Amino acid sequence: MLRRFWRNLWAIVRELSDESAYARHLAHHGCTHSAREYRRFQTEHYGRKYRRARCC
Repeated sequence: MLRRFWRNLWAIVRELSDESAYARHLAHHGCTHSAREYRRFQTEHYGRKYRRARCC
């Protein structure tokens, strides 16, 4: 039971830190981790995030 708790907590932390999103990005594009690929991920991820600006 304690293991399940830590596993779920770790999954939440990974999701909040965008680590899971980066892993999904790599899988979707069929790439491996590199500085260049991480920069591409950040540009796409944060570009989409801030283009959808919300009012109020």
